[in-house]
Order: sequence, then structure tokens, then C-alpha cells
Amino acid sequence: MRLILLGPPGAGKGTQAQRLVERYNIPQLSTGDMLRAAVAAKTPVGVKAKAVMDAGELVSDAIVNAIVAERIDQPDCANGFILDGYPRTLPQADAVQAMLAERNQTLDAVVELVVDDKALVGRIVNRAREAQAAGQPVRKDDNPEVFEERLREYYKKTAPLIGYYYAKGMLKGVDGMASIDEVTGAIEATLDAAGAK
Repeated sequence: MRLILLGPPGAGKGTQAQRLVERYNIPQLSTGDMLRAAVAAKTPVGVKAKAVMDAGELVSDAIVNAIVAERIDQPDCANGFILDGYPRTLPQADAVQAMLAERNQTLDAVVELVVDDKALVGRIVNRAREAQAAGQPVRKDDNPEVFEERLREYYKKTAPLIGYYYAKGMLKGVDGMASIDEVTGAIEATLDAAGAK
């Protein structure tokens, strides 16, 4: 099964991706993790990425796309994968389409976790409060101002993917405000209905 999880920061994509990894025995591919692994492994793309990052610049779409293409060719992706945090933009979505077509593969589903932005800010404030109470460090993006900036960035760059996949008839919306177990159940029902392998 090849799957993309969409939704704003704090929607629960990471939590749900972990559950899908266990249920379907496929890897969760996070661009940040892939980038670090490619740099550590000193792959040709990783060497390019390191040079860009060392110069303090943002890694280009071309490099990110190449790292994803390199990663989906690994043996653990033979039965599928979950893309988390990628694609982030319309050009990246086109790149995913192209890289899968080159491999005679297609996406099985694009699942959007539909959430209420105001409630999301509340979730973040709670998460920070719980971390503090437990004596754990508070994530820097668990600050409401930082979080709202990330939300704006999401709506500017990533939200257009919702229309892109909807137009292709691939988008499946799931209520991300339900309990974690209910969201998991809804995603699994959606994937079963979509005939995802």
C-alpha cells in the first residue's frame, strides 16, 4: 500500500502513521529522516544535500525528490510506504506522480486528517502543559505563536494539495478531531473501502 497522509501540524499524522506501520508492515517515510540517513550514508544525493545544508541553505525540491526516489527503491518499501510530510507542494506532488509512474506504481490513497484549527492550538497548549508537568522538555513548536506560523505556512504551501488530490478522485477525508482510536478506525475503514492493498 502506498499512502500519503495530509493535514496541518498537530493533526496527529505522526501518531496515525505509527499505527499504520504496525498494521500494514510498511515503513513511514519522513523527509527529515530520509535526508539525515542519506547524508549519514554519504549517498550521491546525501553528499549534495549536506553541502547545501552546510551552506545554511534550504534543500531544493530536486534534492528532496531524489532522496525520496532513492528511499522508495529500498527493499522495505516493496510492499508500500506511508509518505509523511511529503509532498509539501504541488511541484513535489507532480514529482511523486512521476517517480511512481517510472516504477509502474500508483498511490493507493491520500488521507486528509480534517481538523479544527482553533482546537489544534488548544491541543498544542495542552501538549506543552503535559510535557512541563511530566518534567519533559517542551517542543519549540509547541508555542502557540510558533505553531500558528506553522499553520499559516501549511495553508499557504501544502493545503493546495487537498484540491490537487480531490480533483484526481484520490482524497479521503477523516475526522482528525475524534479520539486517536476512532481516527485509526476511520482511516482503516477508508483504506479498506478504497481497496488499498
